[in-house]
Amino acid sequence: MNPRIVIIGAGFGGIAAAAALLKAGFDDVVLLEKASSIGGVWRDNTYPGCACDVPAPLYSYSFAPNPAWSRRFPAHDEILAYLRSTASALGVSSRVRVNADVVSAEWTGGRWIVTIRDGSVLEADVLVPAVGQLGNPVLPPIPGTFEGPAVHTARWRDDLPIDGARIGVIGTGASAIQLVPTIAGRAAHITVFQRTPPWTLPRPDRRYGAGRHFAYGRVPALMRLPRAGVWAMTVVTGRALTGGRVAGAFVRTVSRAQRRLQVRDAALRAQVTPDEPMGCKRVLFTNRWLPALSRPDVSLITEKIVETTPSGVRTADGVVHQCDLLVYATGFAATDFLAGITVTGRDGRPLAKEWATGAYAHLGIAVPGFPNLFLMYGPNTNTGNTSVLYFMEHQAAYIVQAVRRLSAGAGVLEVRRSVAAAFDQEIQARLARSVWTSCRSWYRNAAGRIVTNWPGMAAEYRRRVARLNPSDYGPSS
Repeated sequence: MNPRIVIIGAGFGGIAAAAALLKAGFDDVVLLEKASSIGGVWRDNTYPGCACDVPAPLYSYSFAPNPAWSRRFPAHDEILAYLRSTASALGVSSRVRVNADVVSAEWTGGRWIVTIRDGSVLEADVLVPAVGQLGNPVLPPIPGTFEGPAVHTARWRDDLPIDGARIGVIGTGASAIQLVPTIAGRAAHITVFQRTPPWTLPRPDRRYGAGRHFAYGRVPALMRLPRAGVWAMTVVTGRALTGGRVAGAFVRTVSRAQRRLQVRDAALRAQVTPDEPMGCKRVLFTNRWLPALSRPDVSLITEKIVETTPSGVRTADGVVHQCDLLVYATGFAATDFLAGITVTGRDGRPLAKEWATGAYAHLGIAVPGFPNLFLMYGPNTNTGNTSVLYFMEHQAAYIVQAVRRLSAGAGVLEVRRSVAAAFDQEIQARLARSVWTSCRSWYRNAAGRIVTNWPGMAAEYRRRVARLNPSDYGPSS
């Protein structure tokens, strides 16, 4: 049996899955991409300053190292070019069907029936949703109407007014800390609206010169050294976020020293000092954010936003902050997995009902009642300190094991309900003892469950998905 495999999404996750399956000899693979080109978040995010916040040696596939990175933290266009060239080199690009917006997938007659918005239908033996957690931008429910242009960072347009404009930026997450320093000096004034300050660390960026490029081109094995070095760095930050006292103390000390050195004004320094434990929001690597906030043409506002007005943003103190452009740097609906796709499993059970109190999956991959469906970057597989591509590669390898069993005659693989429930209970219990339980609501869904983050180190996740346990699958129990 050569299973027909349909992958939904052609970002880093979908391409990793397709590359692993093709390498294993499964050639009946198609990727359905709703946009007009591949690239995922790196296609969608084009705001000024957009770049990777994980060093490139680790934010790349281990099976496709790139000797040509221009710097340690490359810009989005360079990452997008890497992704597309890698997909082409591995034979994945030719299997991508673009402008194919999947609206539903139904398990029927032992196969998946996948329906695209244009009405076309595909059948699949195996379904691999790889739509990620960062595809649906969040706009906060702020009352009022702003009459100027307004945009989410993930929907940036090149025709937006920047030079000489008064710009309001709502949010202080990863996109804001890249955007604001990049447009400061071009805009007449930038007003940053902060709900809570992020933890930051110095960004150890550097350019990669011709000598490095030559050496990597001649001896590719040398690229393993910086990858190992970055991995070691993420182990330290990972320990800091998962309860390591020594690592935690060290990283917090570095962060405090950065604020002390880069923010001379005591009042501003108090505003940018986090009041939640490290890890409640993603720790951000930056050398430019805090200096940008110290500029005379940048204002940090910590008063609560109460409404937008035709000319700007009104805060709780009654002040209307005038804006010509309003930018929402407010993140994504990371807890809404597979939003926009109606998935129906065995016995007509909707995935939305299975996930009524929050998404869950055994190892973040398999859901009981949904045979031959394997998620990429699924529930509780997000990482706050290292490269998510590391998780994706090992998920792809696990999926290859599943497809091999199906190809050998297993017919159907459905994770046992008892197995998935036990895994979910373990993960939620560990998360309840972690730093995230003391956070406000950053990682929680409407039911109060933490459905995005992995509670341990990345190496643990690798070990747990290294081998598919056949006893995890079978009649639901």
